[in-house]
Amino acid sequence: MKRIKKNWSVTLFVHLVLILLSFLCLFFFYVLIINATHSHADLQKGFSILPGSALLENLKNVANDGSFPMFKGIFNSVIISTSCAMICTYFSSLTAYGLYAYEFKAKKYAFTFIMAILVMPTQVTAMGFLRLITNMGMYDTFLPLVLPSIASPAVFYFMYSYLQSSLPLSLVEAARIDGSGEFRTFNKIVVPIMKPAIAVQAIFIFVGSWNNYFVPALILQSKNKMTVPILIAALRGADYMNFDMGKIYMMITVAIVPIIIAYLLLSKYIIAGVTLGGVKE
Repeated sequence: MKRIKKNWSVTLFVHLVLILLSFLCLFFFYVLIINATHSHADLQKGFSILPGSALLENLKNVANDGSFPMFKGIFNSVIISTSCAMICTYFSSLTAYGLYAYEFKAKKYAFTFIMAILVMPTQVTAMGFLRLITNMGMYDTFLPLVLPSIASPAVFYFMYSYLQSSLPLSLVEAARIDGSGEFRTFNKIVVPIMKPAIAVQAIFIFVGSWNNYFVPALILQSKNKMTVPILIAALRGADYMNFDMGKIYMMITVAIVPIIIAYLLLSKYIIAGVTLGGVKE
């Protein structure tokens, strides 16, 4: 009886903690959505727990603002973030598979070199990167924001660790014996096994690229090519006469919708694909 009471109390405590954490996570989304329904004048009076009546007005103000092309910025961010997620997860998985499945003399040195790049901050190489893309004629284009995602040491390490725990080399050897080519083996056998890891990293990369402000602000100059973080910063930096908090909250609210959609689309692969990594020797 004591053991049953103890287990019940532990379960109750865990549920209370989870409810509290869920409330803290969702409360900020609630505040954001509620503020997006209020006008600038209402927001100046303080926070209200009830929604306002300026939702359509704020949306119209953001959509019709010619100096800040919101929907074009969202489209640009979707293109860049989706391309980064696809390229980064595929090539990082391919690199991790190459180092995991093949034995060669420079294997340890290659792994160490990739890990050394991981500790190098982006800001250190920013000026050299800007000069390089300018000389290559890629300034004010999307290519410098997408192509570097091919080489991501952090994603490579995650994929490599996942392969170590989920992919037996005997499965690769069996595919080779059956006459399967290396790329066919990777695309048809390894990628399905790695689907949970790919889905997790795709979400992180999409969100990281979506929220990236430093590099796009350094490269992009045309208004029709700007991403969502740049447009939000531009709205926040507007002069006092044109400053509208309702418009800013609406912009942020609309900007998080693609992130939520991306998570909903990829989260099912995380759950459904867990059993794919359960292959044993």
